[in-house]
Amino acid sequence: MTRTRTVLALLVLGALTFGTGSPTWITTTVATALQPEVAVAASGTSAAPGVGAGALVLLAAGIACALTGRVARYVALVVAAAAGVLVVGSTLVVIQDPTPAATAAASASSGVTELTSPVVLTAWPWAAVATGVLAVAVAVWGAVAARGWTATSGRHERADQAPATGTATASATGTASGTAPADDAAAPPAVDAGPAPAPEESPADDDEIDPHDAWDALSRGDDPTGR
Repeated sequence: MTRTRTVLALLVLGALTFGTGSPTWITTTVATALQPEVAVAASGTSAAPGVGAGALVLLAAGIACALTGRVARYVALVVAAAAGVLVVGSTLVVIQDPTPAATAAASASSGVTELTSPVVLTAWPWAAVATGVLAVAVAVWGAVAARGWTATSGRHERADQAPATGTATASATGTASGTAPADDAAAPPAVDAGPAPAPEESPADDDEIDPHDAWDALSRGDDPTGR
């Protein structure tokens, strides 16, 4: 049985135990000063309080089995088995002798403890016995199968950790050997181009003639262009 099935089975059995303890288990009648016959009924949880307590324990054990580790999981399964035993034991006490439970119910409802008709049991106590027996069987079966639950999880964890460990080791080895990244090794060295050359003067600047010099040259009878 897998862990999920065990948890679901315990939760379902806890709910079923509540369901079997809620209906009427016992019926009888009493006589009062005002009425000669008063019907008395007792539910399973009132006739056998251990049934309601066992149902709560089964639900709690199912949740604990789903959330806890190995040791706590075994404890939860043992507690679930004990809850099943409690449900069966409490119910069998009522089945064997329902009169005390019927008398208590009559006293609580009408204040009279003398019963005027035989006590009748419904089928619900037997259903409660069945749920208790199933709870014990599921708890025992789950405890036997639980030995493989943690082992299966551990194998997956080791398999996931192995590649990560190899990658980390390779990375550490490459760093220790001083291996540079490929992008850094392929980068070319920087070349110093030196200072930028000064801009050359345009020939047009040398051929330009000042108007005053040209006038003086013409006054002397010279060619102002020097040609």
